[in-house]
Amino acid sequence: MGGRALTAVTVYCGSRRGVPESYLELAAEVGGEIARRGWELVWGGGRTSMMGAVAEAARKGGARTTGVIPHALVDREWADEDADDLLRVETMRDRKALMEAHGDAFLALPGGIGTAEELFEVWTARVLAMHAKPVVLLDVDGHYAGLLTWLAELRDRGFVSQFALDLLVVTDDVGAALDACAG
Repeated sequence: MGGRALTAVTVYCGSRRGVPESYLELAAEVGGEIARRGWELVWGGGRTSMMGAVAEAARKGGARTTGVIPHALVDREWADEDADDLLRVETMRDRKALMEAHGDAFLALPGGIGTAEELFEVWTARVLAMHAKPVVLLDVDGHYAGLLTWLAELRDRGFVSQFALDLLVVTDDVGAALDACAG
């Protein structure tokens, strides 16, 4: 973070309906803890599933929320109009760039391919020293177990360095995850 105090956490998480209730509760716990620590939430601007739960809990706790959402998703009425700041962009690439620019740390919760793609992009940028912000993976219920096994195999085959793996903080505890975001 280059000596700056953490003020905003960018959270990546699932947005599909129908995920287990425990993941919605996890997202709400994260949002509440972000608020308790006096931080701002930056997220994908959606109001469904885990995205909605993290934002609602953050706002309920008094946190400022900044959502970043492409116009196409606004048009589908997926936008969280209760956000303190809802930034509308043209593309998913624009969305990711603004989410990265607004966050002082990055936290990935359980999610699908979009969450994984966002995680890999900010993590790769961290490995390449394009930023010095913490990148944290909150892996509850072994959600990312297969991915972590694969990453270890990539290291063993010489495709990923231990240095790169060490830059991704992995934990199954909300408090520890947010502590890691603080650096």
